[in-house]
Amino acid sequence: MTDASSSSPSSPASPAFRLLSGAPDSPVILHVPHASRVVPADVRAGITLDDASLTRELDHITDAHTAEIAEGAAAAAPLAPWRFVNGLSRLVVDPERFPDEREEMLAVGMGAVYTRTTHREELRPAGFDGQPLIERYFHPYARAVTDAVAERLEAVGRAVILDVHSYPARALPYELHGDGPRPPVCLGTDPFHTPGPLLDAARRAFAGFGGTEADSPFAGTYVPLRYYGKAPEVSALMVEIRRDLYMDEPGGAAGPGLDALAGALAGLVAWASG
Repeated sequence: MTDASSSSPSSPASPAFRLLSGAPDSPVILHVPHASRVVPADVRAGITLDDASLTRELDHITDAHTAEIAEGAAAAAPLAPWRFVNGLSRLVVDPERFPDEREEMLAVGMGAVYTRTTHREELRPAGFDGQPLIERYFHPYARAVTDAVAERLEAVGRAVILDVHSYPARALPYELHGDGPRPPVCLGTDPFHTPGPLLDAARRAFAGFGGTEADSPFAGTYVPLRYYGKAPEVSALMVEIRRDLYMDEPGGAAGPGLDALAGALAGLVAWASG
C-alpha cells in the first residue's frame, strides 16, 4: 500500500522510476519495485555501512533480475502489459511500505525508510529523520503509480496490478513471518482486490516450478490507496519468486530459470488481459 494522492498525468516523470508503455488496450501493469541497486550519493551519505557491508546488504535486499523477468514477460505476452519499474534501491525508500505508524515492519526498523538491515544491524543512525526522503521519493512514486492505474481505468475500464518480487530460499532475520512455507512461488493476495479466478490463473501459470502457496511467507499485494478497498475494477496479485529458481544467492547472476519464469508470467499476463 502507498499514500497515493493525485497528480497530473502530464507531469514530468521522476528519473527515480519509469512507466514503460504497453498495448493501449492492455489493463495489466507489471509493478517492479525492488529490482534496483542504485543509491544516490547524497542518500548513501546517510547510511552507516561501509562499502563492503552495503554491497552485501544490497545482495540480500534486492529482488535481483525481477526487472528482466518482467521485461521478458512483456515481450512474450500476446498483448504487451505496461511496466512500472523503480529505478532506485529500496534502501532509498521502500514504495510498498506505509509511510507512517500503520506499517508493521517498523518493528524491525524497515518502514518506508529503513534504519536497520536484513540482519537487524544499524543501517542509519538513531534519530535519523526519514521525512525528507519520503517527500522527495516516496510521494512522487505513489502519485505516479496512482496515475498509471487511473490511465488504465480510463482506457479500458479496469486495471490488473501484478507485483513482481523475489525472496530468498532461507529466511532472513528481518522477516516477521518467516516460519511458514517457502514455496517456489508465493502468491500474495488481498481479500477485496484479488479475485479467485486471478489467483487460480496464477497457480496454473506457475504450476511447473514445484508448487505455489498463497500469502506465505509474504502476504498482501500493492494497490494505491485511492482505490484500496473501494474499486473492484482494480485487481491485484503479488508474485514472489524464490530466488534459487533462477539465480545464485545472494546477489549472483541469473540462470536459465529466468526465461522459464518470464514465460510463465507472460501466460498470467495473457490470462489477465483477456
